Amino acid sequence: MPERVLESLRGIGHQVVNGVWRLGYASRFFLLTLLRSAVSFRRFHLTIKEVYFTGVLSLIIIIVSGLFVGMVLALQGYETLQKYGSSEAVGTLVALSLTRELGPVVAALLFASRAGSAMTAEIGLMKATEQISAMEMMAVDPIARVIGPRFWGGVISMPLLAALFSAVGVFGGYLIAVVTIGVDEGAFWSQMQSAVDFRQDVMNGVVKSVVFGVAVTAIALFEGYDAPPTAEGVSGATTRTVVTSSLAVLGLDFVLTAFMFTGV
Repeated sequence: MPERVLESLRGIGHQVVNGVWRLGYASRFFLLTLLRSAVSFRRFHLTIKEVYFTGVLSLIIIIVSGLFVGMVLALQGYETLQKYGSSEAVGTLVALSLTRELGPVVAALLFASRAGSAMTAEIGLMKATEQISAMEMMAVDPIARVIGPRFWGGVISMPLLAALFSAVGVFGGYLIAVVTIGVDEGAFWSQMQSAVDFRQDVMNGVVKSVVFGVAVTAIALFEGYDAPPTAEGVSGATTRTVVTSSLAVLGLDFVLTAFMFTGV
């Protein structure tokens, strides 16, 4: 019995030490990415290429998802508000829900699933095929040449995708509430415009999307760079990227919401 307890304690200790080591390594990796990102702006075409890869290629899933989320919000909101005689406020409900919360969060989760996993797989395969080692042998810094442009491409793309998600979601709410159900169009837009504050709602949503973009992109690139150079290693790193990024987005969302909207 004592041997089993000791073995369990050794396993727990190993997991804790390994977790602390990975956290320190990830923090160092993130700082090096920031310090060596000059090439990302000096040769900006590299960053633009990554904006296309992470942002433009994610447009379909962002637009379709935003449209249906806005339509569902309008349907659910109308059914609830109608009971209290406030069905014209459905535009306010849709706009505030999207700009404050659903736009940045759902867009970040979709971004992690589509672009984050792709970045991890790409970096992992470069490591598995020894392209990273070849760069180091030719005195080319892989963090500056490979990681930096991808990091800033993701950071630039994420707020734009979140804004597009929210805009398309509002349009989806308009299609359901005004075109389909018959809510007064003037009341739909006027109440929305009077209720949504640019600094308190829109800008806070932008700040959230920027933070999510930094977190998701950094996690994706670190997992790819740290992946074992095998097929199983790259597969596991891709899975960890999606899981860790999703949890990070939800946790950061709670912290940011507490500071922005409740004054905690």
